[in-house]
Amino acid sequence: MEYYKFLRQYVGTKPLILPGSVVIIGNGKGEVLLQKRPEGRWGLPGGLMELGESFEEVAEREVREEIGLEIRNLQLLHVFSGKEFYTKAPNGDEFYSVTAVFYTEEFGGTLQFQHAETLEVRFFHRDRLPENMVGSHRMFIERLGSL
Repeated sequence: MEYYKFLRQYVGTKPLILPGSVVIIGNGKGEVLLQKRPEGRWGLPGGLMELGESFEEVAEREVREEIGLEIRNLQLLHVFSGKEFYTKAPNGDEFYSVTAVFYTEEFGGTLQFQHAETLEVRFFHRDRLPENMVGSHRMFIERLGSL
């Protein structure tokens, strides 16, 4: 069972602090790889930390699970946290995100994914990101300036 789901059994919908990682995967042409999620929004590959994982391990695992790529040479760009990263989910769950944002242009493997987590994957130019995007992920890309 995922760690945050285990915690929810005890705290219900009360606020949790949820650490995780996302990865900005670049191709050297000013483009970043985004995944279209089942709810229809585009975002960066990534997810929540499990017990005993480092932020780097979360990034590597989530990219592998969500889009099938192996990533290398991760560069930590920033850790985002604080009250501006509070969320109340539609089901009433409350949480504060602590998100490590990594960057890499070193990846291999074949894009493959299961539609339970990813509907589509493609590169977008950083100046022409899709409108329907996870807000914090757009902000991570825009705030981090030129890569």
